[in-house]
Amino acid sequence: MITGKILRDAILSGANNIANQRTRVDELNVFPVPDGDTGTNMSMTVGAAVPELNALDDDCTVAEASKAAASAMLRGARGNSGVITSLLFRGFSKALDGKKTADAADLTAALQKGVEAAYKAVMKPTEGTMLTVARVAGEQAAASGLTDVNELWDRVMTAAQEALDNTPNQLPVLKKAGVVDAGGQGLVIIFAGMQQVFHGGEIVAGAEAPAKAAGSNAAGKGVFTDDLMKVEDIKNGYCTQFLVNKNEDCSTEKLRAFLESNGDSVVVIEDDEVINCHVHTADPGKILSHAIQYGYLTGFKIENMHEQFLARQKQGKGLEKQKKAEAAPASEFPYAAVDPERAYGFVAVAAGEGLRAVFADLGVDAIVSGGQTMNPATEDIVAAVQSVPAQTVFVLPNNKNIIMAAEMAQKIADRRIVVLPTRTIPQGITAMLNFDPDATVDANTINMMQAADKVSTGLVTFAARDSEFDGKKIKKGEIMALENGKIVNTGSDITKITYRLARSMAKRDTSFITVISGCDVSEEEAERTTELVRAKVGGDIEVTHISGGQPVYYYMISVE
Repeated sequence: MITGKILRDAILSGANNIANQRTRVDELNVFPVPDGDTGTNMSMTVGAAVPELNALDDDCTVAEASKAAASAMLRGARGNSGVITSLLFRGFSKALDGKKTADAADLTAALQKGVEAAYKAVMKPTEGTMLTVARVAGEQAAASGLTDVNELWDRVMTAAQEALDNTPNQLPVLKKAGVVDAGGQGLVIIFAGMQQVFHGGEIVAGAEAPAKAAGSNAAGKGVFTDDLMKVEDIKNGYCTQFLVNKNEDCSTEKLRAFLESNGDSVVVIEDDEVINCHVHTADPGKILSHAIQYGYLTGFKIENMHEQFLARQKQGKGLEKQKKAEAAPASEFPYAAVDPERAYGFVAVAAGEGLRAVFADLGVDAIVSGGQTMNPATEDIVAAVQSVPAQTVFVLPNNKNIIMAAEMAQKIADRRIVVLPTRTIPQGITAMLNFDPDATVDANTINMMQAADKVSTGLVTFAARDSEFDGKKIKKGEIMALENGKIVNTGSDITKITYRLARSMAKRDTSFITVISGCDVSEEEAERTTELVRAKVGGDIEVTHISGGQPVYYYMISVE
């Protein structure tokens, strides 16, 4: 039998274990293209639950521990591996709902519930991945009939490790590279951290985070010190946090509007059953008295920021820096209530000032910074969506590793989200060009994606690691050309690689080619490369250049 404290500590231990070994997991990625990296995404996803779990008392129930973890991971999920991880733990929350303690049968049900949710979320599940590792672990747990929690989790670990060791036999690319599946390895590491606590051991120690530079925030913008602020400047002096366990007719939109009108630094995150509220206010009693009409309240935390300020001032710490960090998500995308007269809005994911400007010119309301190597969390996408005052918000992920996180946002946001599964920036641009304001949601969804699917995308980047792909050895740092995700050429000359890629992608029916240059390419180099592309593909094809400013990719090439 495990208590809420044991489950809480087990998940914390798993979070620390994957954080400590995330680089090891990242290095298992066999594809040499720079990406979001599996270990990093899984670590950041599980790590999102750490503050929530640390806030729980030792007398918490397994239901409370699992719900806190699942809700935080859902909001913090990054990349496909992170989303799948969050869904596995969401299974724990569903299976343990209402339970004070859990036995072996409960843990078995939790595993199976999580696996079921994860498989449903993946359109075409591939065996030999972390899905397989989780499924086999759950099946072996169910078949074991074990009633002792420690013995059961030992069986889970054995089954997961065996399934992981077998992944190269299921995926030839893994066998050829001599590695196991990265996501599966990450899952085994998380389970191992949990196992240590289940067996009565201490929580796996976490590596200390590198110290931030004094007087700067996480983004390196501005300086925030106590000298910039006085205690009387704090008008809304009570940091108030609480959970609303929702009534059936609960309106999150109305609750948020009330908080906005009676405080600042408002953050409201919703899942199926609970609304997590944070507000700085001058009257916590007024806030709580109003909030109770939406459901019963739990998880109260009210702190006097005047006292905090004075205490931190004595210790030489800056409260303003803390306040800035807390309010950052809300300030970047301020919440906007739905305007019943506005039917459509748009959110896109992109990196690079030039690309952000392109999407803004095409009518995108909110642009989430992210892309390759920078997978935004689900809560980042939710915040952007809820800053757009439209009844229906189309989301363009523009990266295959962000699509699942965008789909998870549909479970949290307080308005309708339609995810257009654009896998590349060129697809996203074309989708926006084909939006029809007079068409229905369904018609636009079909038409925009049909247009996007006709776009071929070429990418010129560098190899992030030594590897072998399709029988060819690729050295770290080598320039690579990819056509629709497949490596087609390597070399050392960026310009030559680029125009050769464009020439090979041009077909008889090609009408337009757009060359999108990245931040590591000068304007002169980009114009020269564009002229070479124009010369190589012939005069019947219109070739244009956009200065995208994107990282990672020297060039993106859109062929239509």
